[in-house]
Amino acid sequence: MIPDAFSRRVAEAAAADVRLARVRLDGAGQWLTTIGQVATAPLAAEVWVFDEDLARVLLVRHRWRGWVPPGGRVEPGETPREGARRELFEETGIAVELLPEPAAATVRSYGTEWAATLGLSFAAIASAATPLVTERGQPAAWTPLKEEWSGYFPGDASRVRQHARWLSGTTAIGH
Repeated sequence: MIPDAFSRRVAEAAAADVRLARVRLDGAGQWLTTIGQVATAPLAAEVWVFDEDLARVLLVRHRWRGWVPPGGRVEPGETPREGARRELFEETGIAVELLPEPAAATVRSYGTEWAATLGLSFAAIASAATPLVTERGQPAAWTPLKEEWSGYFPGDASRVRQHARWLSGTTAIGH
């Protein structure tokens, strides 16, 4: 049972984002059947920020996960979308609107000793000329999509590239 209206708002927003996600992996769609447990389940959110030409993605260098999209744990009371925007700003100094449709929903463990976490990947478009203001010890860089980068989840780079290709064929970004 979801304990209060505030948690219900978060659970409903997370469930809606899972349903809207362009790709659902690792049983994320089945996660919807456990919505009553969301109030206590961990949530994570990240943002796949592409430049205006959809040729580069913004990545941050995490101390042990390698190069990854900006993101992290969703704070209590925050929706995944709110958490994604907050994490993006904290890690890069960039404040942008997220595209309406989440890029991906996953259920995975972000550490060997950690519980499985519902993760939502959102997408955004930003100017690569925007100055980056990064967290100490966690540099950020625009990375060409055609280059390889190493991150904690090896399949993520190809998913990010695939989403950029999908975006380039839609009117979702105004091209």
